[in-house]
Amino acid sequence: MAFEEARATVSSMLKGIDRYNPENLGKLERYVGIQCRENAYDLEANLAVLKLYQLNPAHFKIEFAGQVLLKALTNLPHTDFILCKCLIDEVHQQEEPIVTIIYLSNLLETCQFKRFWADIESLGHLFADIQGFSDSIRKYICHVLRITYQTIERNQLQDLLGYLSDAELNGWMKKYSWTATESGDRVFIANQEESIKTKNITEKISFESVGSVMKLTN
Repeated sequence: MAFEEARATVSSMLKGIDRYNPENLGKLERYVGIQCRENAYDLEANLAVLKLYQLNPAHFKIEFAGQVLLKALTNLPHTDFILCKCLIDEVHQQEEPIVTIIYLSNLLETCQFKRFWADIESLGHLFADIQGFSDSIRKYICHVLRITYQTIERNQLQDLLGYLSDAELNGWMKKYSWTATESGDRVFIANQEESIKTKNITEKISFESVGSVMKLTN
């Protein structure tokens, strides 16, 4: 079943009383699998899966909970991962693969990007079914770099984006309109001064409010 077709079916299901019907878990779990295979995403449906697990602990399947968390990571910097994590029992959070996924999330949210790429080299089995996972993480890293750097060393940028080849890095630079400096060893990302927006703040104080304060000081 294609993603859009499945999405329409699930969306209709979630609007009614069937939202919390455990008999629908099979359909929702299959929908998670479709999202993984087709590089698509539906946060509302994934939250419904975790909520049903929370309400029906006997139906909990850790492999699907892990896939939901991995899909949430692909939507950083949004807070989807936190929302999903809060619906998973603390006991399950200490189990594999969830404990590892939470660890990887912490690396990304604390901008330890080089360590993230180094650590996932031995964790390919976690992402094998998640199409576009690495590129989604690179998009998040690019977002962080755009609001952090004006220029950055080319070699460092390659490492932060997952130890890319020159050709791969050039592709990402083109995607975000980043250019090499004259020396060629640095990449111009953004002029941070141009992104700063000034804002005029006007305070309106009425005579009545000042009068009430003056009365208190007498």
